[in-house]
Amino acid sequence: MMEEISLKAQQLFSIGGFSITNSLLLSLLVSLLLIVFAVVFKNKIKLVPGKIQAIVEMGIEALLGLMESVLGTKEAAEKYLPLIATIFVFILASNWLGLLPGVGSFVLRHGETETPLFRSPAADLNFTLALAVMAVFVTNFFGVITLGVFKYAKKFLNFSNPIKFFVGILELISELSRLVSFSFRLFGNVFAGEVLLIIIFFLLPYVVPVPFMFMEIFVGAIQAFIFSMLTLVFLASNIGTTEH
Repeated sequence: MMEEISLKAQQLFSIGGFSITNSLLLSLLVSLLLIVFAVVFKNKIKLVPGKIQAIVEMGIEALLGLMESVLGTKEAAEKYLPLIATIFVFILASNWLGLLPGVGSFVLRHGETETPLFRSPAADLNFTLALAVMAVFVTNFFGVITLGVFKYAKKFLNFSNPIKFFVGILELISELSRLVSFSFRLFGNVFAGEVLLIIIFFLLPYVVPVPFMFMEIFVGAIQAFIFSMLTLVFLASNIGTTEH
């Protein structure tokens, strides 16, 4: 029997009126695993790196180089590295953990109904929308901190002449539209991949779905990279040239 495809995340239980869905449960598990990994990794950092530490350092150096090319200076890249790296790693881990074999096999039974215990977090629009709100808020917050409240506000509300006022309104609409583009891009790609895998596993189980699994692993990485890089580009545009 093919697993039921639901557009929204299914509720597992509630705590004090707050619904805990299967996507929220997996996102909490991802957060816990990343925290544990970070603590363990920090305690095992050595002057002469091992294989895992060397791979992590190579990844950080590559990301720093990319950020420096966008932000203009190494100081700015190092300053905003925690933000961009955290977004990338969290989305990547969420996408990949949601693809693990057996993730959808754990179910919670309510009478005769069965609800998957875990669901890929990015396949829930609430998750991607929350990430989008956070990314837009943080990039604007750093813009205010860097340029100052009044100077940054002129980007959206400039009464010096009608043309600049109209451009400011367009900038404000563009800023709000990022919420839609951020959230729906990530949600659409991950949810479509999840549906594809469910159908393929049902119609052609065992060997045939393997290439599709590798494809979704690649898509999960690409989507994490796109989301973090868009955040970086919007951040660079919001902080202006002060960081240069």
